[in-house]
Amino acid sequence: MILLLRNRVFKIVLIADLLQQAGIWIRNMSLLFYIMDQSNNNPTAVSLLTALEYLPIFIFSLIGGTFADRWEPKRTVIFGDSLSALSMLLILLLISLGIWQAVFAATVISAIVSQFSQPSSSVLLKRHIPSEDVGTAVGINQSLLALFTILGPVFGTFVYTQLGIRSAVIALFIIFALAAAIQLFLPSSNREKSQEKNTAISDIKSGFKYVLDHVNLKLIAIMFAISGIAMGITQPLDVFVTMERLGLPKESVQWFAASEGVGMLFGGILAAAISSRIIRYRRAVLTVTMIIWSMITLTEVLSTWPTLTVIARVLSGVATAFFQVVFSAMMIKEIKEEYIGRTNGIVLPLLMGGMLLGSTLSGIIVNQIELFGAYFIASVLTLSCVVFTLRLRTDYMNVNDKHHN
Repeated sequence: MILLLRNRVFKIVLIADLLQQAGIWIRNMSLLFYIMDQSNNNPTAVSLLTALEYLPIFIFSLIGGTFADRWEPKRTVIFGDSLSALSMLLILLLISLGIWQAVFAATVISAIVSQFSQPSSSVLLKRHIPSEDVGTAVGINQSLLALFTILGPVFGTFVYTQLGIRSAVIALFIIFALAAAIQLFLPSSNREKSQEKNTAISDIKSGFKYVLDHVNLKLIAIMFAISGIAMGITQPLDVFVTMERLGLPKESVQWFAASEGVGMLFGGILAAAISSRIIRYRRAVLTVTMIIWSMITLTEVLSTWPTLTVIARVLSGVATAFFQVVFSAMMIKEIKEEYIGRTNGIVLPLLMGGMLLGSTLSGIIVNQIELFGAYFIASVLTLSCVVFTLRLRTDYMNVNDKHHN
């Protein structure tokens, strides 16, 4: 742990991530409230904001991951944050001219840039952090990100309500500019550019081949798609469970979300402390996580006691932290460096696609078989992922990488 905290790359990446999280929450809350004010609480405008946040993930995730594999990671992360900062100045100008719809562009630009910079951060961690410390590094990062899950909405709301949209956009410019400046201190590398002889299309094809050649990655891809559908079914229904099952006002849903954030915070700390053990037994950890998520899904819809629901959400947060630490460590440690971006770009959109499909089906399912039926289907889908986690091989990816070298 002490050696990790002395690692210059880890500290720079961590500080940059924290700055970006602050920027994301200021952006999310400020733009949400600003758009609601400008559109007279038009739900179409609000839903468009959400769509513009997720749509670039499908369009640019694989593209961003491919170019993150081709480009030098230090330049990529600096360029990404610099572009985000400059875009804030353009949006500030457009707002000053009365074109309030320009704020939608802030979400689009930020979402696109993140598809290039996030895989590059993973490459930096893989390159500069000892393999045995990767789990601890991911756990620390997840804990701090969980803290933003709890405090982020409050922080973002405060900036907008107290300072207004112009000051919020200026704050975003400063935050992204600081993140870019800090990453100037990352070490440069003499990364071989042999892949530049190939076209981007051929790189994408080789990325799909890499995933298909690895049993673990194929299993994870299927698992992500199924669990994404399950999460998508229940996510829009949380507010109805709060009102109908617990008899609380809809505003109370935020406290249950915060409870899950608390669980993620403590789960991340615990996972960081025992990272070597949980990564060693990753198949068991992922399997138990799926079982816990399945049981918690049923508990949420059956519970009529707010205290029980809070406990369930805290446990869900702990399980989520363990899952994220194990999964992220697997992606960093076991995938060849030149394939990290493309692998993320292929696997992670399946989760998002599943969530959007589940969210689309959610209303239809509730109308046909009510809340209990929807949560039961989500629970069964989550439990079915155990079939895939139990088939994960703990040595397969490393062995295959040797064959590829």
